[in-house]
Amino acid sequence: MGGHTEVLGKSKQEGKMKLNLKALALTAGILWALAVFFVGVLNLIWSGYGVAFLQLVASIYPGYHATGSVGDLIVGALYALVDGAICGLVFGLFYNLFVGKASTA
Repeated sequence: MGGHTEVLGKSKQEGKMKLNLKALALTAGILWALAVFFVGVLNLIWSGYGVAFLQLVASIYPGYHATGSVGDLIVGALYALVDGAICGLVFGLFYNLFVGKASTA
């Protein structure tokens, strides 16, 4: 279908469904960035909202301090975009590796 990228694609060699790594990495990165961004925006609107979550994120991402500023919000969302994309890619790589080795029962 036109320019649509399928998340699942049939491998011609094995006949098993494998994940499209690019689509999975982009999807995971965007979803995680949106989650961090929206919690940060809600924290700007209602101080105290999601503080524990934002402090957890700040403990993982260097340069993000969860101070409640717009700059920190952008930095946190960018870190989350990259982190989510990497995690999605790694998940997809492992999935594709193991689906190829799964025995048919």
